[in-house]
Amino acid sequence: MRWQGQKLGVDDTAALPGMERMDGLVRSVTTPEFAGMTFHEVLAKTALNRVPGASAMPFDWTVNPYRGCSHACAYCLSPDTLIMTADGRHVPLREVKIDDEIIGTQKQGAYRRFVRTTVTAKWPTRKRAFRVTLADGTEIVASADHRFLTDRGWKFVSGAMQGSNQRPYLTTSNRLQGFGLGAPIAHPVESEDRKQGYVTGMIRGDGMIFHRTYDDGHRVRDIHRFRLALADPEPLALTRAYMDDLDIQTTQRPFAVPEGYRPMTALHTARSADIARLEDHIRVPQHRSSEWLAGFLGGIFDAEGSCSRGILRISNANPELLDLIEEGFAHFGFDAVRESKTTTDVCSVRLRGGLAARQRFFRIARPALTRKLDVVGAAVKTSSDLRVVAVEDLGYEIDMIDISTGTGDFIANGVVSHNCFARKTHEYLDLDSGADFDSQIVVKINVADVLRSELRRGSWAREPVMLGTNTDPYQRAEGRYRLMPDIIGALAENRTPFSILTKGTLLRRDLPLLTDAAKEVRVTLAMSIAVFDDALQRSLEPGTPTAEARLDTVQAATAAGFRVTVFLMPILPHLTDSVAALDHALGRIRAAGAARVVYGALHLRPGAKEWFLQWLEREHPELMSSYRGLYPGVSVQAPQAYRRWLGKRVQPLLKMHRLDGWDEDDHPRGRPQPGLAARTATAPRLGPVRTTGSAASARPSVAPASEPTLF
Repeated sequence: MRWQGQKLGVDDTAALPGMERMDGLVRSVTTPEFAGMTFHEVLAKTALNRVPGASAMPFDWTVNPYRGCSHACAYCLSPDTLIMTADGRHVPLREVKIDDEIIGTQKQGAYRRFVRTTVTAKWPTRKRAFRVTLADGTEIVASADHRFLTDRGWKFVSGAMQGSNQRPYLTTSNRLQGFGLGAPIAHPVESEDRKQGYVTGMIRGDGMIFHRTYDDGHRVRDIHRFRLALADPEPLALTRAYMDDLDIQTTQRPFAVPEGYRPMTALHTARSADIARLEDHIRVPQHRSSEWLAGFLGGIFDAEGSCSRGILRISNANPELLDLIEEGFAHFGFDAVRESKTTTDVCSVRLRGGLAARQRFFRIARPALTRKLDVVGAAVKTSSDLRVVAVEDLGYEIDMIDISTGTGDFIANGVVSHNCFARKTHEYLDLDSGADFDSQIVVKINVADVLRSELRRGSWAREPVMLGTNTDPYQRAEGRYRLMPDIIGALAENRTPFSILTKGTLLRRDLPLLTDAAKEVRVTLAMSIAVFDDALQRSLEPGTPTAEARLDTVQAATAAGFRVTVFLMPILPHLTDSVAALDHALGRIRAAGAARVVYGALHLRPGAKEWFLQWLEREHPELMSSYRGLYPGVSVQAPQAYRRWLGKRVQPLLKMHRLDGWDEDDHPRGRPQPGLAARTATAPRLGPVRTTGSAASARPSVAPASEPTLF
């Protein structure tokens, strides 16, 4: 590469700003978190980049901590993969959202332990599917590039001993770490038998039903009462819902407890017909199905169970209930033992088998009480048989999802799983603007320190600075390098106003910092969202967060007090320019709370153009002739006639959705455009704003001018 092959200390006038001298390379890093990517960590000489006066960019100063973009996805799991949440439950990966609390792991002393962590990013892709099968029956469908923690360290699903694909990979001699999920659970999630079993276990375990005849000397009355009093709201709510299904109406009210005890709430009814129906419902059936037994175990655990110091017990004094508990455990293949005390009639049925058995019990019984499911602080000790039995290439591609977390890992199907954390300018480094842009990432690791020094100079006039003009400052690599917090701090300390344009949901991580910075300086936030159709987005932007995730970020920033601008760019002819597509996009933008919209048609600059047309020919060959007509030869912009037609289509929709909005072709001398740090007042009026896009999607990484105000 140009910046590796030159003599030390020699200036290269063609190099990117801050990389003119070739002695800045610290190291080139390949990490398992980013398979197929190389990070070239450099010591930048400058951080503030002055935009040439002849440029049509609507700002004077930029800071770009990265060159290249790691938004292209490399790691992924099937959307059906079960992820362990912070409350101990397991939910499909497709349901996990940014900011959700889930379980990760962390090395603490001699052990790796389960800890709470937060989902910081989520994105879809499409990859070839591999199935990993473990000896306990656990199955995981993942891409070849996904990694799991084994007894011999982190290993990829697939790899090779030598050659270009050389890397540590899973073999049948490996054992994964975690607890596994065992064979798939066959019974339905919610059946009538399961509901009946749960209510039976709950009410027979902790409820009270009594009948009494009362004679006051004047008349004889029959008294019927039902009461269920619990301190935890979750099982109480579930029981009441199941009773509502039976048309048994109950009253909920506080239950008196001695001072110092947890407050309790009780369900009551005194209607004899309801109580008779309930008694009939909780009779133990002669034939007990798997669904009934699973529900019964869930109900009796919520009523009488405990899980303390890694020991799960269900206690009761009723021999019939104790027999049923043992029957349920045996039915599902659990190892359990009954324990008794000489001083009381209460006995306990204790589950043996460690965390793996407890987690399998929770999956089968599905108790409502999450307090007893907590695994935080427990050591990751693998007691179940998690030997790799087979790794199969399924031979086809499927839609997959990956997430980033604060700990760098998460629990997938019960095992510890690792997560992941402007094209034309890349050619200055003798890298191509296609695959290299996605895989060769230049990281200015000292950018914040250099920026602080530059901002302290007496000549610095605190002009607005733009971040996100060339490559995304919140691309996935930011999850690894965390450069932005120090950059934000440096700008705020020096009272320098700044703007951020991003596609990345990692912005949410820094919202507290940005809120504090906005108390000192003008801070403007803008989110780029080009595609709102999920299938098209997966094809066109496989490594970026979904539109939903980005809109959630807009909503979070709005809630933090920012008036967020959304760049609906680029609008793709024949793909995203229909009235229905534009109406759908603007409706969702409005619902997310965005204040303003900037829109514009697709630009195809050299580098991006070749890459985009390759994608178009592969995915939509029927549109090739139309695009050649719209972007002939070296043409960058769509014809003016198309842009005018697009404006006439978008403007009425903006008014309908009550959104402030502008076309990117509006010039600074006219109505100011929101979203980016503006040029100084002395800057000359220039031609149309140029945009550059990533090669894979031809999305603009630079957008039109901003207004100088924040809120």
